[in-house]
Amino acid sequence: MVFTEILGYSAGAVTTLTFLPQVIKTWKERSAKDVSLWMFIIAATNEVMWIGYGMLKNDWVIILTNAVVLAMSLTMIYLKLRYK
Repeated sequence: MVFTEILGYSAGAVTTLTFLPQVIKTWKERSAKDVSLWMFIIAATNEVMWIGYGMLKNDWVIILTNAVVLAMSLTMIYLKLRYK
């Protein structure tokens, strides 16, 4: 594995962690009162676009990273609707 791939996968791993604290906090507290639904709708839309881009470029770093973040965005949308 070359340096650029290691860097890409490492950056992807860190990126996937960005929404994790909010997902855990919302799940534990069973409250999404202070969470913006629109932020996660926009994020989910963005992730779908990035996955499409990654597929066109055949870039697994982009595809995998954004698939995980999409799953977390969709989870937050579900939690926001469930706990509102």
